[in-house]
Amino acid sequence: MNNEYLEDIFIKEISDNKGIIHKVCNVYCNNSEEKKDMMQELTLQLWKSFPNFSRKSTFSTWMYRIALNTAITNIRKSKNSPILESLSEKQNTLIEKEDLPNMDEEINKLYKAIAKLNEIEKGIILLYLEKKTYTEIGEITGLSEKNISVKIVRIKSKLKKLLS
Repeated sequence: MNNEYLEDIFIKEISDNKGIIHKVCNVYCNNSEEKKDMMQELTLQLWKSFPNFSRKSTFSTWMYRIALNTAITNIRKSKNSPILESLSEKQNTLIEKEDLPNMDEEINKLYKAIAKLNEIEKGIILLYLEKKTYTEIGEITGLSEKNISVKIVRIKSKLKKLLS
């Protein structure tokens, strides 16, 4: 397969599934600058991994796996690096978190609660809200269906507490 043909297929698949990138960025990023950086990183990692896509799963399942793993890896790396931001940037981040555009109040509250979960829990609940089956979630995360089932019950319980 020549590189131009591969690129055309990649662009079509990414275009058809771009919502996945936006959802992962919304769950794992705090502000628009982080979202832009994360979108670029996810797209780069997807492109690097695309030649190895074996079609054993759907493209969207494969895409979620790469996107979530990349997001979690980047979050963990950033926790180990020093935080260099001014007070005004922190204030802007708080304002952006408070005012998620184009979402009604209930969805806004849900996103704020999800933001308080750990990296793995965020990924699992994102997939659950996307109506992925436990099998698909397990395939994406590498966890067993039973483990997914237990984690979802615990995550729902955490979210209920956070929302009340």
